[in-house]
Amino acid sequence: MDKHKQLIENSKFYLDSNLRTVTNLANLSAYLFEHIDHINWAGFYLFDGEELYLGPFQGKPACTSIKMGSGVCGTSAKNRETLVVDDVHKFNGHITCDSVSESEIVVPIITKNGDLFGVLDIDSPTLKRFDLEIKKALETIVDFLVDIL
Repeated sequence: MDKHKQLIENSKFYLDSNLRTVTNLANLSAYLFEHIDHINWAGFYLFDGEELYLGPFQGKPACTSIKMGSGVCGTSAKNRETLVVDDVHKFNGHITCDSVSESEIVVPIITKNGDLFGVLDIDSPTLKRFDLEIKKALETIVDFLVDIL
């Protein structure tokens, strides 16, 4: 976690409870995209009560909606658990938005009252890009986001 301490601490500068949610999500996705090495997509899918829809992100155009339980994002959202996928081509039902993506991490965003808000999704063109340390760092950053929702 120490190697990601600066990433975690600086993320707080992009989260302000006085700003609109979309503004916080847009700035946070841009910050993560710029400061995490070897990634090609960083952003949010938001839950509308039935499925996930594309929110603010950085990277190539992406899928606009994902059914609960589909792909890495839909599975993470349905199970309400962070998923680290070392090789997306081995993940049953993986949804390909960018053909160069090799690995992925998805962190569910659960509000303080237990509702699913959405997920943070980050893709990498490198196999096995996401380790336990970055998982913990991103979960901490999502906790900061939850604090201002």
